Amino acid sequence: MTSNAVLRFREFGKKIVAVGRNYKEHAAELGNVVPTKPILFLKPTTSYVIQGQNIKIPPNCKSLHHEVELGVVIGRTGNNITEDRAMEHVGGYVLALDMTARDLQDEAKKKGLPWTLAKGFDTSCPIGDLISTDKLQQPDNVQLWLKVNGQTKQDGNTKDMIFSIPYLISYISKYFTLEEGDVILTGTPSVSDLLIKEISLMLEFQTLLHLNFSV
Repeated sequence: MTSNAVLRFREFGKKIVAVGRNYKEHAAELGNVVPTKPILFLKPTTSYVIQGQNIKIPPNCKSLHHEVELGVVIGRTGNNITEDRAMEHVGGYVLALDMTARDLQDEAKKKGLPWTLAKGFDTSCPIGDLISTDKLQQPDNVQLWLKVNGQTKQDGNTKDMIFSIPYLISYISKYFTLEEGDVILTGTPSVSDLLIKEISLMLEFQTLLHLNFSV
């Protein structure tokens, strides 16, 4: 039985742990080296925005990019989780966006500074409702689409992730205790793209979920 904290993860979860460059093509399109271990960053839970609410462009941002991702909702608290037991800690899945102020991120990277402003601003994590593990039994083979004003901009499959979900859970839990309701964003396929004002985004997730957001 799914707990209340998992069903209402947006209210009870304490953190969003996001994974950067977890698809080879996305790393390549940004001119980055393919990582040999997960690249992690945090987003505050105040970045959540649900369908029907608008995505806001943060101050001083002129290059806002979309990144469609499969999110993993933690259903059982744990740390130092072994890879072979990792899936026991999964409470469900979500369809999400990691909105990125690319110009702010590029500026931070050049100076060797954190990506916090570029990744953690209010409304930077549009997200859907929980999808149960019964409905999604093969998270390692999920097709993700994102359309902007009806035009497909991203189309990828989780089978192309560099680091698998069990590996990510195990790796992350060595550094952060993963608590019930926390979310792991597992990375985005190529191609993330520039957004402008007054556009509509549609996220699609196999046949399980469709979400719409506006900027």
